[in-house]
Amino acid sequence: MNNKTCITVLSLALAGCANVPGKGDPRDPLEGYNRAVYQFNDTLDRAVLKPVAQGYDKVVPGLIKTGIRNFFSNLGEVVIITNDFLQGKGEQGLSDTGRFLMNSTIGLVGLFDIATPAGLPKNNEDFGQTLGKWGVASGPFFMLPFLGPSTVRDAPARLVDSQLQYFAVVDNVPVRNSAYVVETIDNRAGLLGASNILGEAALDPYTFLRDAYLQRRQQLVYDGNPPKNKDEFDDAEDPEAPAQPGKPAKDGNSESKSKP
Repeated sequence: MNNKTCITVLSLALAGCANVPGKGDPRDPLEGYNRAVYQFNDTLDRAVLKPVAQGYDKVVPGLIKTGIRNFFSNLGEVVIITNDFLQGKGEQGLSDTGRFLMNSTIGLVGLFDIATPAGLPKNNEDFGQTLGKWGVASGPFFMLPFLGPSTVRDAPARLVDSQLQYFAVVDNVPVRNSAYVVETIDNRAGLLGASNILGEAALDPYTFLRDAYLQRRQQLVYDGNPPKNKDEFDDAEDPEAPAQPGKPAKDGNSESKSKP
């Protein structure tokens, strides 16, 4: 997740998710494993990544940090554009293509975001969302080592998106690795405030993060308008779920299901 997405996740959690430990959440049958991975990630973050990010945030001028974030955000537009068209969002795909071209040229390889004030806002699409649009159910919550929260559907989808990222096409190993390290540190620096909110607001940070992540993903798959009484993580065969290619949605009404 990028900076803005993670901050939104925490905001959603503050607004509507429980911040006490859950018991037997059906969306999280792998909770024992997930908690262990969460603890590993959190320990690594506290020992290494967070202190480095704090130093980076303190030393690097704000204008330079903005340029770095714009640069890597612009590179990520390739993933967004591809998934725009895979989801059949032709108009949005053309808009995002124009955004990428404008920022890559006038914006000096993306260092400056010229497109947003020009009326081409940044969108958020990935292959996990594309699979959701195609009717693939999320499956259980799944924590990834180093990478953080995901689901059984979204975790392998990251591999597809990664083939469109710069680190999949840059052959110079030192340049590629250096760029990845800078991007990782910059992303973590952008989340320093959000991580403080998480630590202070939640009695159980794991549950807090899980519920917020799942809620955010549901909002993204349905473009901010999920069906009522339908949790995207419940059942791939639900009649209100997006129809799979070549397969019509079922008729009839599903029973109401409570949301977290």
